[in-house]
Amino acid sequence: MTTVLLVHAVSLWRASLACLLSKDENLDVHATDKGGVRTAVQECPPDVIVTDLECPHSMEVLTFMESLRGAEESGPGLVVLARADRAGDLRRAGDAGAMGYVDKLGPVDSLGDAVGKVAAGGRHIDESLAFGLLNASEVPLSPRELRVLELAAEGESVTSIASALHLASGTVRNYLAAAIRKTGGRNRLDAIRLSRDFGWL
Repeated sequence: MTTVLLVHAVSLWRASLACLLSKDENLDVHATDKGGVRTAVQECPPDVIVTDLECPHSMEVLTFMESLRGAEESGPGLVVLARADRAGDLRRAGDAGAMGYVDKLGPVDSLGDAVGKVAAGGRHIDESLAFGLLNASEVPLSPRELRVLELAAEGESVTSIASALHLASGTVRNYLAAAIRKTGGRNRLDAIRLSRDFGWL
């Protein structure tokens, strides 16, 4: 029996995905809509974590998985729902050690297949995401620069970004300046526009 932790903030998506996964009698599915992924993992250690990269809590999942990189004990496998036109999301998932990539606009059967392969120690990449993953390797922004720019695109101030990411305001400004330079933008808004045009945000 494979234990799966599904993390999604949207109740309809969460219920639908849980129902889909539960059709496989070899999967024991647990779902959460809250933050505190680390606590959820401790309460019911999963073999595989599934999250949607466009879900508000996905960054917490990726951060948690990154914290396990290099640990003596291997953590759960990671399967992500993604879109081919969001190379930045694919890059962040890759940096977090994702082994399963499922096109959220693709066939529904793909998710169960991905979870099974990752639980067995393998990899799964939907064919429709292969080109996006190739492009993701060419994203010039670091995961932290992408995250800062993403929050800026949502209208967050430097102070609120610093608070959310536990950084100094000066560090946030440095990340924004680096993002502007690497995208070739004239300013923060131009960097956001260019990053969206390239599919990084």
